[in-house]
Amino acid sequence: MPPLRNNLFARAARGEATPRPPIWLMRQAGRTDPRYNALREKDGRPLEALFSDPDVAAEVSLLPKRIGVDAIIYFQDILTPLTPMGCPFVFRPGPVTASPIRDTADVAKLRRFDVAAELPFIGQTFRNVLRSLDGELPVLGFAGAPLTLAVFMIEGKSFGASAPKAMDFFAKQPAATRELLDKLTEMTIEYLQYQIESGAFAVQLFESAANLLTPALYRSLALPCQQRIFDALRGRAPTIMFAREWDEVADLHASGADILSIHSRGTIAAARKVAGANRVIQGNLSNQLLCTGPLDAIERSARAIVESGGRHGHIFNLDHGLLRETPFEHVEYLVRLVRGL
Repeated sequence: MPPLRNNLFARAARGEATPRPPIWLMRQAGRTDPRYNALREKDGRPLEALFSDPDVAAEVSLLPKRIGVDAIIYFQDILTPLTPMGCPFVFRPGPVTASPIRDTADVAKLRRFDVAAELPFIGQTFRNVLRSLDGELPVLGFAGAPLTLAVFMIEGKSFGASAPKAMDFFAKQPAATRELLDKLTEMTIEYLQYQIESGAFAVQLFESAANLLTPALYRSLALPCQQRIFDALRGRAPTIMFAREWDEVADLHASGADILSIHSRGTIAAARKVAGANRVIQGNLSNQLLCTGPLDAIERSARAIVESGGRHGHIFNLDHGLLRETPFEHVEYLVRLVRGL
């Protein structure tokens, strides 16, 4: 691959000083972008078809380049690798599966698979994006964390502020829970390794169900899986740990990830008091604030975050993904603002 012409993300990921923090946004390739929505309306296919079409997925991945982000994250869903395992999700419009996990027998049916053979469109999407960028920006990959994937599989659909079926499964079927998480962990390691081999500069692990967990459940079920994954990937590419609404920086630090993505309730300076003065931190503007504004409040918060980050080892992002109702003008404003700080 050609050397990066915009290497701000790479420098920040190494903990280096940068003239400004690089910026990218979770869910930047998707629903808040009017060009994406127009593309979806014209195409007409369900989301799972767009994810598996490397030409369309690459086109969507690249849309945020025009607003000045410093990294591209490829367009995909965390549930994609569950299909070849035997638990396919479709989007109608939210994710649902006709094969939810209910017991040990369901877990036993889940199969290991060859990622390159079963998901060739993943590698092709990366190749398409990288060819188009020709070294202009780094491309990021990602995966859902095993505990989060397990919650989706047990609930059989998207979840909100609660996941009663999954919590009941974890409490009453500990052996099946361990087997399920073990299978998902092995799959996630292979899936992220394939993304790195396909050209991902860095990869992020999404623990999107963290907000449902008690500290005890997080540390007994989620954290060991995260640690296995990051240990397996160590030295291959920068790794990012994201856990939704999780305030315990010590747990994020314990995952072994190179970069910690923190919530907006804390500060970068406070996170570094826990994780180390030179710890690379990602974040941490509130996605709700970006959605609702006003713009002067967004600016005040963004400036405070950059100051807290100290312009070293800081990657600017949100505390969660862009909300669907976020005005695209707010997204453009934030990127321009951070680029000018």
